[in-house]
Amino acid sequence: MREHALFGLSSEVGEVMGLHQKVHQGHRLDENALRLEIGDVLWFIAELCDVYGWSMEDVARLNIQKLRNRYHDEFTVEESVNREEYREKKKEPVRNKYYAKGAGA
Repeated sequence: MREHALFGLSSEVGEVMGLHQKVHQGHRLDENALRLEIGDVLWFIAELCDVYGWSMEDVARLNIQKLRNRYHDEFTVEESVNREEYREKKKEPVRNKYYAKGAGA
């Protein structure tokens, strides 16, 4: 059941992205199709929550609390870029031969 939920969620998110890709290509957004696909996304999220014994309400409540702790009153780019957990993890990037300048060109 977990794999069904994960693969289904991934597939449905892809369908949501596909609708937005069409907008990027100059088409109008099909809001009715989008609403149906978002419903499918919610279905698979509910299934995944069920697998772990969580309610969607509890997951949503925890997420809201996490975002309030992170952004306080509202999202700002400044707070996003300078999140404490990013400041603690900032280190020199790992260098290897595959990402060296000119490698693979």
